[in-house]
Amino acid sequence: MKLLLTDLASGVDHVPSNYIRPISDRPNLNQVEKSQGSIPFIDLQQLHGPKHCDIIAQIGLACQNHGFFQVKNHGIPERMIHNVLRIAREFFRQPESERLKNYSDDPRKTTRLSTSFNVNTENVSNWRDFLRLHCYPLQHYVNEWPTQPPSFREDVGEYCNRVRDLVLRLLEAISESLGLDRDYINSQLGKHGQHMAMNYYPPCPQPELTYGLPGHTDPNLITILLQDHVPGLQVLQNGKWVPVHPIPNTFIVNIGDQMQVLSNDRYKSVLHRAVVNSSTERISIPTFYCPSPDAVIGPAKELIDEDHPAVYKNFSYQEYYHKFWNRGLATESCLDLFKAASSTQNCESGVHYP
Repeated sequence: MKLLLTDLASGVDHVPSNYIRPISDRPNLNQVEKSQGSIPFIDLQQLHGPKHCDIIAQIGLACQNHGFFQVKNHGIPERMIHNVLRIAREFFRQPESERLKNYSDDPRKTTRLSTSFNVNTENVSNWRDFLRLHCYPLQHYVNEWPTQPPSFREDVGEYCNRVRDLVLRLLEAISESLGLDRDYINSQLGKHGQHMAMNYYPPCPQPELTYGLPGHTDPNLITILLQDHVPGLQVLQNGKWVPVHPIPNTFIVNIGDQMQVLSNDRYKSVLHRAVVNSSTERISIPTFYCPSPDAVIGPAKELIDEDHPAVYKNFSYQEYYHKFWNRGLATESCLDLFKAASSTQNCESGVHYP
């Protein structure tokens, strides 16, 4: 079993060799834009009110031009946000013997604590530990979740249900922004899947040598990210990495690879990464919403015509995720493996890589 970073990082004054990236693959933190990235900020308060059409248009432009946006007035209480961040921090501060009750390197396990990304295949590790939870349908999984801290199952379960409500509202809005029926995207997901990760990034003595997570796109449909107060998320914009600073009680929403496929490349799944710092631990909690493994994904027929041929062939989400997991967080897009034959000759992916 691999030693958890949470325990390894305590008191070290240098990054162990298996965490050091090659010189050509380091964060180059001195080249990161100093100012906040131009991530759209969308107020959802009147999504179903008088400003409905305006908010739908804002969401469409954000998905098309940025692949990321932030939301406020999202319907998830401030109390619930604080609780889930507190529980995540308490979980990773527990004694090693308690945490390791949840440890597994087997990605098929629906509840597991692990480290880096895929310890079975990678040569260089990432400066991250994570607790991965399947959470929909909740009653199928909650009884295998940790029992410590004591309120873990109740508070995290409540949070998962509220995030799912937010996702379903956003999927309706994104469908509408594409000119599709409001329930179109929902109807393409099969039985749906919802996972979450509690990511823990300990202080790192040499943050310029490693990553929390290197640049990647998300393989799922849509991701809802909750951050604590510590910066770390960066998004690639116009070939440059820009920080997305945390704003209390807001969420970051980003488009995943499956949404890029469904939209026939109108909406973009964009490279993002997590960097670490030398002084402060960081918690982030992404919720990943995805199709069921047997769901067949492909461009919406309504978005295909002579001027906009299908960019991707149809495939099962299980097939896609299997390739993504085995490749690891590669700089090339996994989407390229699923392009339609005509598309590989005529058009490039909407995601641009450094």
